[in-house]
Amino acid sequence: MTHQNVESNQETLTLLSDLCKVVRCCRQDSIFCENVTFTQFLILDAVSKSEKLRMAELHQILAVDKSTTTRLVNPLVRQGLVRREKSDHDLRAIDLTLTREGREIHTRVWQCLAGFVDAIRTGIPEAKRTEVYGAVETFMGAVRNALSPCQCNE
Repeated sequence: MTHQNVESNQETLTLLSDLCKVVRCCRQDSIFCENVTFTQFLILDAVSKSEKLRMAELHQILAVDKSTTTRLVNPLVRQGLVRREKSDHDLRAIDLTLTREGREIHTRVWQCLAGFVDAIRTGIPEAKRTEVYGAVETFMGAVRNALSPCQCNE
């Protein structure tokens, strides 16, 4: 490996490490807002986007293994925010729906997040947003592609 490749690899690894540190707040298991974690909010948000969400679809959205998906959903079921039911169409499948309280909590957490998300968005100059979002998407795609062969992301 050439000296230039080593420097480029180090630069890429530093970027990846720094990105992980910056977004760590979004991946913590600590309470974020309204007695739910950020990941639990992502579940509420995914379920809110459809009338019913299959547990298998949520597994793909979260990009975690099936047992982790179940572990993340269980507290939301216990809190009465999410209802878990056998699918009408496939008795092996589990459908998730929001309860009335789940919809209310989802709305309140979105209100809580509004300032955070707005600060991120407005922190990127408007003229560069499309370029920045595209560059981040490209970077994430490259990371996903690099993980695929070693199956580290499953």
